Amino acid sequence: MSLPSALLTLHNALRRAGALFAPVLLLFIRLYWGWQYHLTGAGKLSDLSRPTRFFVSLHIPAPHLNAVVVSVTECFGGLLLMAGLGTRFLTPIFICEMLIAFVTADREAFGAIFSDPDKFTGAAPFLFLAAFLVLFAFGPGVLSLDALLFRRERPWCRPDDRAAAGGPPGK
Repeated sequence: MSLPSALLTLHNALRRAGALFAPVLLLFIRLYWGWQYHLTGAGKLSDLSRPTRFFVSLHIPAPHLNAVVVSVTECFGGLLLMAGLGTRFLTPIFICEMLIAFVTADREAFGAIFSDPDKFTGAAPFLFLAAFLVLFAFGPGVLSLDALLFRRERPWCRPDDRAAAGGPPGK
């Protein structure tokens, strides 16, 4: 076996192993970061005066309304993320929320993205942002409710309905 052939064989074996690992990784990301997001939101909902005061200190307009919106989004969005339900709809909202958190609450860390990467990656919003970007880019994975709801062939549809829903027509 030649070296290029051996490398190709190894590459293909690693690609297959990675493909088997991807759904588990996406599930882990959804469960871990969804739970963290839920806990953060539930904590804010338990005493809305705290995030409201914090938003006032950051000069965010309508601080109480924004505290409610952010808290509800985090609390219930985190639970939906864990289930893998609405992942591609929720993650852009979460990404925007984390970018706003960076710009308003961690502006110094956000500004250090190139000059001091450790400060940027050490900021609280960074890991949430990274997880949400991964989930937006790759989706929730096959171990999710989204995979059941949005797969091309829906077993509960009649053959003619599958074609109308974007799946292959029936036999």
